[in-house]
Amino acid sequence: MAKEATRSRKRSLSLPSASASNESSPRTSSDGRIVLRVKLNEGMKRSSQLTKSGKKPKAKQKKVNKKIDAKKPKKPPTAFFYFLEDFRKEFQEQNPDVKSMRDIGKACGEKWKTMTYEEKVQYYDIATEKRAEFDRAMIEYKKKMESGEYEETDEESDFDDV
Repeated sequence: MAKEATRSRKRSLSLPSASASNESSPRTSSDGRIVLRVKLNEGMKRSSQLTKSGKKPKAKQKKVNKKIDAKKPKKPPTAFFYFLEDFRKEFQEQNPDVKSMRDIGKACGEKWKTMTYEEKVQYYDIATEKRAEFDRAMIEYKKKMESGEYEETDEESDFDDV
């Protein structure tokens, strides 16, 4: 009797009734059970294509071979990095047992957050001076590039194909 019930369930799930013409309404089987059909939409198809770990497969990223110009001026550090240089020296003198850059960085960040603007001004001044030098160097660089003095060739750059 149990075998007969499972067979009727299988038939009711797999065999739709031919009398029902509208697919959105539920269908009934010959023994009176309702048979539902599930339509797959795009979202369901994509979710079935997930990998075993449950993550979507990553698309391959194209590598861009960007040539780095060795003659181009580098951006100066921010005020925080000038503070970090000073703080690192003091912190290592006071805590010689701490070697982790993570711990030093955390302590530096906490100190920077607690500092007042007046304490930070000296580092902001250094950063603005360096930024002004960088801006001047960048203007000169752009002028030389436009005039053709810095013709980039494959042999000149040491940083090709990074």
